[in-house]
Amino acid sequence: MWIANGWRDYEVLDCSNKEKLERWGRYILLRPDPQVIWKSEKNDPRWNKLNARYHRSKSGGGSWEFFDLPEEWSIKYKDLTFRLKPFSFKHTGIFPEQAANWDWCADKIKSCPRQIKVLNLFAYTGGATLSAARAGAAVTHVDASKGMVGWGKENAQLSGLSDKPIRWLVDDCIKFVEREIRRGNHYDAIIMDPPSYGRGPKGETWKIEDNLYPLVQKCTKLLSDDPIFFLINSYTTGLAPGVLHYILSDNMKSYDGRVSCDELGLKVSSTGLTLPCGACGRWEKC
Repeated sequence: MWIANGWRDYEVLDCSNKEKLERWGRYILLRPDPQVIWKSEKNDPRWNKLNARYHRSKSGGGSWEFFDLPEEWSIKYKDLTFRLKPFSFKHTGIFPEQAANWDWCADKIKSCPRQIKVLNLFAYTGGATLSAARAGAAVTHVDASKGMVGWGKENAQLSGLSDKPIRWLVDDCIKFVEREIRRGNHYDAIIMDPPSYGRGPKGETWKIEDNLYPLVQKCTKLLSDDPIFFLINSYTTGLAPGVLHYILSDNMKSYDGRVSCDELGLKVSSTGLTLPCGACGRWEKC
């Protein structure tokens, strides 16, 4: 398992009965997690000292219950700064387990003697974008949500990266890739973190079971003659890491490289065990 163990401002304190107790900087949040099917003894006293709690609704969605939480705050990961706020579907603005991927991508970029062009699809609020830019890459950041792209720009400013070569684009990822193919543009590395289901800015429908494989096929047409990595992350329940391994192996076989796959994870402070946080597949140049 690839564990995001470089955090100081974030921590999974405990987890039990489909909930995880988290520290986000100074604030303690309790959020649902469908992976937490066990009912462990709750030894951490902060279960009773919450700043906010997200309640899942039986009819879908849910809502926050606030006790003492600001409208927004920020935390740091190494030399990156992220603005956080609670919003619908229990999110706060970043996925902390992704730091394992941020570090991996940054190491690959730093080890390359030339400037790397990175395409980040379904790029959300820009964690991977900022890490790649900090490592020296030129990044194209694509997300269908105007709000998420704006949030990414704010994170770049907070992190002192506003002057870095980042293209911020609000677009449907599939249509953008298709246009880039027609334009003849190429990238040395591709990152994608697709949702299970989503809609583009003009109502385009995304279903990971139907659209992931053909999107990866199209993305291989955007790769340069000497790519350095291709990373796919997925939170879709039931999509095993081996599925991503097969997709990358099948599509990247013409390149000299290797594929690895595993789960991302976060250590739980109260138990020392690891909470699984989704599947990830990585192709890298040999």
